[in-house]
Amino acid sequence: MFNFLVSASDGAWDLPGYEYSRSRFLEYTSDEIAGSFRELKELQLKALMELPCLFAYEGTDEPMRVGRLKSIRLRGNGSRLYVQPELDQRIPPIPFERIEPLQAALDIRDWELSRTHWAIKDEDLFEVLAAAGIGLGAAASPKIDKADLPPASAPEFQASSVGAFIENVLGINHHAREVFYRGHSNRAKYRLEPSILRKDERGNFIYRDAEDRMYRELLVSNSVDFHGDVYTLDRLVRMQHYSLPTRLLDITSNPLIALYFACKSNPDDDGEVVVFSMDRSQIKYFDSDTASCISNLTRLPQDSKECIDYASNDVRKFNQQPAVKRLLHFVKEEKPFFEGRLDPRHLRSVICVKGKHTNSRIAFQSGAFLLFGHDATLDEGGTPEISVQRIGVSNKRAVLKQLDQLNINESTVFPYIESSAKYIASKFQFKEN
Repeated sequence: MFNFLVSASDGAWDLPGYEYSRSRFLEYTSDEIAGSFRELKELQLKALMELPCLFAYEGTDEPMRVGRLKSIRLRGNGSRLYVQPELDQRIPPIPFERIEPLQAALDIRDWELSRTHWAIKDEDLFEVLAAAGIGLGAAASPKIDKADLPPASAPEFQASSVGAFIENVLGINHHAREVFYRGHSNRAKYRLEPSILRKDERGNFIYRDAEDRMYRELLVSNSVDFHGDVYTLDRLVRMQHYSLPTRLLDITSNPLIALYFACKSNPDDDGEVVVFSMDRSQIKYFDSDTASCISNLTRLPQDSKECIDYASNDVRKFNQQPAVKRLLHFVKEEKPFFEGRLDPRHLRSVICVKGKHTNSRIAFQSGAFLLFGHDATLDEGGTPEISVQRIGVSNKRAVLKQLDQLNINESTVFPYIESSAKYIASKFQFKEN
């Protein structure tokens, strides 16, 4: 197992340190490995520093280097990772033409060299290099297996019944902050990320690169359904309702709804209810300017989003970029009097939004959303702005029966005739005693 770190900055690995956006960490990494690094605490950081590293640059012109990480520090409330590389001087720079035949053996896909990111590969770096006659002096370095990785941290609370769950919910002191909930049916699998940023088992983005096209395709094919929507956020809420991948993550103010979603599928896997709390002043509404700016990122092609330079502290220069000007045009379509200045910090943030209850499902589920900006991530352990706690859920079949007694079931959570018919059929089907 090894770290594969790619940078677009010339000479990055010869500098004392380099900084990654947290969102670029674990790209092109298998679910099984990524699950161990869902939170970055002392155990996880130590494991990362024990792994060997292959340091690369975007493109195929620059040679790669082998080494390790001397230190890893979290910055910006965990939104950035600052690393200090330590190159192995026993192994000279490796030209790309010597790495190219080894890409499959190292699980490096061609397009990975066109994107700055940090992946963890489940291959033995030194074994592959040694077999190719590269880096024999490092072949005796210790091998790190998946079994050696730190386990995913356990939830702070546990519940195996509705009563125990409610007791946990009422026992958490949120210090007068507003509270929301989200249910995960598989605690080990699901992360706090919207569907547009989901990856397959090998760590490839499934939908992200087609975000703007999916948005337009659904508008073209079902334009009547969106006729009354004023803002792009309104359309995203409706698209989310119809299961199109978006940059929205569903949350609810009703803890029992979240508990239902934690139990309704994967009955043999432990679930969880994630508890979010935040100051009321931080919660945005459907007509928020910040929500409008982030929502309209959806309409930019992926290459336009990628070319935006967020490094400049000069807001005027930031707004002169062609992609930012195009984004501003989208915002002004729905807000003609919007001041022509976009704040780069807002575009990369995660905010809580209360959208319009445009359908009965959102209304019954007391729905709200976390809206993710470009390359934005929500630390699994929470941030100073959004606190995160977890209640583990087991004995899911029994919990579902108890929820049914409280009228929380498929017919009420999904208030459509198809759901009601399915629930009624299940309720009255013959069962042997």
